[in-house]
Amino acid sequence: MWEELQRHLWPDRPPECGQSFRFSSHLIAHQRIHTGERPHECGECGKSFGLSSSLIHHQRIHTDERPYECGECGKGFRKSGHLNRHQMIHTGIRPFVCGECGKECGKSFIENSSLIAHQRIHTGDRPYKCRECGKSFRQSCHLIAHQRIHTGERPYECGECGKSFGRNSRLIAHQRIHSGERPYECSECGERFQSRYRLLKHQKGFKKNSTLVTHQWIHTDRKNKAGST
Repeated sequence: MWEELQRHLWPDRPPECGQSFRFSSHLIAHQRIHTGERPHECGECGKSFGLSSSLIHHQRIHTDERPYECGECGKGFRKSGHLNRHQMIHTGIRPFVCGECGKECGKSFIENSSLIAHQRIHTGDRPYKCRECGKSFRQSCHLIAHQRIHTGERPYECGECGKSFGRNSRLIAHQRIHSGERPYECSECGERFQSRYRLLKHQKGFKKNSTLVTHQWIHTDRKNKAGST
């Protein structure tokens, strides 16, 4: 009885998955998931899509159109979902909380994917394995960056001098040589550095040096006291 009613209410039902639709246009768009048909092609790069809306979103890569703007900081986005995630930075909302192994570690995240990647710290899971050397990683992006060691690929090139790097972070650090930017400041003495590594190295030496000065002051103080008696 229920099946007959369903056929009457939703006559357009694809045989592949049994999902039903009220409008034939929705059925046609859905069936492309099963057939693999992608009739909407980008005139810029030739990439094709099953939905016209997906093509519109893709074309914003070429036009750099960002119609969804954050009311707080003015930053624009190509998709409304990206804007919604960004706005959580301003609101402080982090809905995905780590509760791995029944223990709350207190860390929360804006995206569920970030939570899943974080939880691998607790589980020790490293699902992304390098076929060349067997080394495994918690995140796919870390594996991709690692594989460039084997392939020699250096996709990030400096526009100033042409030097290329395997990681974007290394290109950013390198470009500070040209710009003279020193974003890392020592809280002890105010000296600034181009990389976090150099700041940490400086702070380590600073602490050692300050300990030595304090130690020498103790001996000097003792000598002065002995001389005055």
